[in-house]
Amino acid sequence: MLPTENRLRRREDFATAVRRGRRAGRQHLVVHLRSGATDPHAPGESAPPSRAGFVVSKAVGGAVVRNKVKRRLRHLMRERVDRLPPGSLVVVRALPGAGDADHDQLARDLDAALQRLLGGGAR
Repeated sequence: MLPTENRLRRREDFATAVRRGRRAGRQHLVVHLRSGATDPHAPGESAPPSRAGFVVSKAVGGAVVRNKVKRRLRHLMRERVDRLPPGSLVVVRALPGAGDADHDQLARDLDAALQRLLGGGAR
């Protein structure tokens, strides 16, 4: 499970990540990343944690399928949240095919999208 301090919950934070962040799409996922806007070297302040949120619409499937996809994405993001710059906002949007994808396919898509956003990899 993704720790509480790493969860994106406010609507404004989701909107900021989607509207002002960079986007990378894959077969089953679209990942939006808004890098931290704060200076990590500012005196007297600690860097805020990176936070992630998930959007899984009814197009993915019924409630059971949507919850399964969200659980898988939270588990995958928990292992990858340390790679993100401090203060980053990440929104992972599941596409309709994500309900039929297995854990490994979701992991490959998430890794490829984050690689592109963080490392500037090829499309």
